[in-house]
Amino acid sequence: MPLPPLSPEQRVKPRHFELRVASIFAFLFIPQGVHLPFFPVWLESKGYDAAQIALILSLPMFLRVVTTPFVTAFADRTRDRADILIVLVVLSLALASGYLFFDGYAAVLAISILLAIAWTPHSPLTDSLALSGVRRFGSNYTRMRIWGSTAFLLANLGGGIIIARAGPAIVPLLIVVGLCGTLVAVAAAPRLGRPRLASPLSATDLPATPSLMSRHFLLLVGGAGLITSSHAFLYGFSSIYWKSLGIAESTVGILWAWSVICEVGLFLAFTRLFGHLSATALISISGAFAILRWIVFPLVWPSGLGVPGFFAVQALHAFSTGMMLIAVQKLIAESVPEERTGAAQGIAFFANGMSMALFTLASGPLYDRFGAGGFLAMAVVATAGFVLIRMAGSAPDTQPHRSASGGDTRDPS
Repeated sequence: MPLPPLSPEQRVKPRHFELRVASIFAFLFIPQGVHLPFFPVWLESKGYDAAQIALILSLPMFLRVVTTPFVTAFADRTRDRADILIVLVVLSLALASGYLFFDGYAAVLAISILLAIAWTPHSPLTDSLALSGVRRFGSNYTRMRIWGSTAFLLANLGGGIIIARAGPAIVPLLIVVGLCGTLVAVAAAPRLGRPRLASPLSATDLPATPSLMSRHFLLLVGGAGLITSSHAFLYGFSSIYWKSLGIAESTVGILWAWSVICEVGLFLAFTRLFGHLSATALISISGAFAILRWIVFPLVWPSGLGVPGFFAVQALHAFSTGMMLIAVQKLIAESVPEERTGAAQGIAFFANGMSMALFTLASGPLYDRFGAGGFLAMAVVATAGFVLIRMAGSAPDTQPHRSASGGDTRDPS
């Protein structure tokens, strides 16, 4: 089915398009760079046990898997996605501010659940704007998106330093200040009108997904989802674990930032070193490194390797996470027609999101009972994902391969 033509207004490139989108990515990832490593530390400082922390972290994950595709689909049907992005940031800011005034367990849990609905669509909607610019105006996606990774890294570092001096109680305020910056950036978002194809993670293409239900594709996506979700224990309890060892919050921030630096390093060297490999091979390599990472992680401190040992293990993030991000997108590009890429991304998001939520929920009892030994359970999860990937290698690939033609004329978002 041919795409509707661009209107004359949509053919005009907004002023400073790349700069404006890059600034959105940057400010988008500042509050995320504080939330991911330090929100669990704040929860622990409130006196919540591991099971309660796991519930606060996991329930929003279950919900956002369901709500995000429909929020982005709704944004696609409005006059301009940027308007919905602004509304979502305002809602996120209002909800996150609730952490400053309510610290009871039920209130924090409710705020976290509602916040997931408003906060999670920020990234796919910004991706949508950026990808429209790539197709319409020849913009460079990587040069815009890299500022998000840079900001995330700086937020890890800066957040760690501030929290080490002011204490975990300042975490909600840092998130709120970060979202204020996000609001300023999205207020200047370029207006591109209604998209011609669905945004990433949109539910618009879900009715057309039966063509993606081949055994080969589902095994690969399911395996990738398990390997990705094996990071649940790391995201939920590594900062708490490091802090229990007497490692300062500033060093915790550096450990998180170091993993991002290694990931960006892989991105820069990927084409030269790994670009010739298939998506299946890349996912397998990522899974193998994840298994290694979770086996080694709980051995670092008892073996006397100390903080340098954790830096070495965190460097594996480049392969267990960074390579997986590239591999899944390469899988979709190699095996899915362009008009079905949105649906394919939705399936991958569902597989990652549901399994991540399940294992985050399980991480609380694991940490309560085994401490860092819970990482060994994540090694089992990653191994299960690796087995699915190997099974996919023997399954017939019935997917229609993406055509190389027409790629420059389609607006993917």
